[in-house]
Amino acid sequence: MPRNKPIVLLSAGHACVDIYQGAVAALVPFFVAERAYTYAAASGVVLAAGLMSSLAQPFFGVLTDRRPVPWLLPVSTVLGGLGVALSGVGDSYALTLLFVALSGLGVAAYHPESARVARVASKGSHRSMGWFSLGGNIGFAVAPLLVTAVIATGGLRLSPLLILPALVGGVLTLPVLRGPAEAPPAGCGRGAAEGRDDWASFVRLSLAVGCRSVVFVGLSTFVALHVRGQTDGGTAAGAAALVVLYLGGAVGTVVGSGLAHRWDRVTVVSTSYLVTVVAVAGVVFVPGPAVHLFVALASIGLYVPFSLQVTLAQDYLPTRVGTAGGITLGLMVGVGGLTSPVIGGIADATSLRTALTPLILMPALSWLLFRTLPEPAAPEPLPGYRGQDAGKETGSPADGRGGTAPATRGPVEPPR
Repeated sequence: MPRNKPIVLLSAGHACVDIYQGAVAALVPFFVAERAYTYAAASGVVLAAGLMSSLAQPFFGVLTDRRPVPWLLPVSTVLGGLGVALSGVGDSYALTLLFVALSGLGVAAYHPESARVARVASKGSHRSMGWFSLGGNIGFAVAPLLVTAVIATGGLRLSPLLILPALVGGVLTLPVLRGPAEAPPAGCGRGAAEGRDDWASFVRLSLAVGCRSVVFVGLSTFVALHVRGQTDGGTAAGAAALVVLYLGGAVGTVVGSGLAHRWDRVTVVSTSYLVTVVAVAGVVFVPGPAVHLFVALASIGLYVPFSLQVTLAQDYLPTRVGTAGGITLGLMVGVGGLTSPVIGGIADATSLRTALTPLILMPALSWLLFRTLPEPAAPEPLPGYRGQDAGKETGSPADGRGGTAPATRGPVEPPR
């Protein structure tokens, strides 16, 4: 665990918010059972939340670049929970779409500002940003368990209880609000060109993130059905594959932040994508229980780059870190959601294996986009954070344990 108290709180708050990213999909079977939604109608619910979240995040990123808005953290957390909590109230399909879109708006508002605050609080530490990202992985994985425990007990009428994690998350963010309030919203780290934005590298990175998103959303949507067919193990085998996919993501996030302390981020990410090509091929073609091993490897390979891509994006756009976070965490991740219906359509026309086969190419494209990217210089320790314990994990010139990182390619261990 990190010794940086604000990062711990931000990671826990991140988990509370991302519960609502997974909760909408987890509610779909209950909408189908209680309200007789068709599969198309149920897909519309998920799409409403995903589109709102993905499209709105860049706009909130631009807002955080103009000025710090730390009050967005508790407000957006509660908004994300409120939308999901209200989605089970009443029978109106239009209101259900409106409420889940409201939840997506809360999720969108949270991520760019939280990424900025985490960057300030971590003083540029890859490991701390990894812990921050891990919180989101855990929240997403917990969502199906929470929704099932609440809704299976008393039906959709109990959905208002789902706001409880949002209230907890809002409270957890309050202690860190005073810290980043005085931190500059932009220019808080050095990029590849001494504070100049490297848009060409950022665009290539964003395209790689989009390819990654296609793979992960495609697997998370269809891997349970695919594994059931591969193993003849019924629903239990499919559910186990989904759990492995989520837990592998948590492992990959921690592993990726650790590897970035030994090698530069571009090397770690590009190597991970090469491994993922083999792993996804195994998921698609390997029969029997061994497919679970490839699901785990694919998940780890897809999540090793996750937090590293966020810090790379921020270093490529050092004067627009909110925009960088909004695009990489929101807009490009949403690309995967848009392609999911296409995969389903191909599966209906041919077979699920045929529909999943193109996913093997996506991490290969990410590797091609990444392999020649420059490694930005490590950011300087970020000034302006007054939060408790902010300087324990990484040093700063003020406490005599750190200094300015050299502007060279390669790994730079954060000062301790």
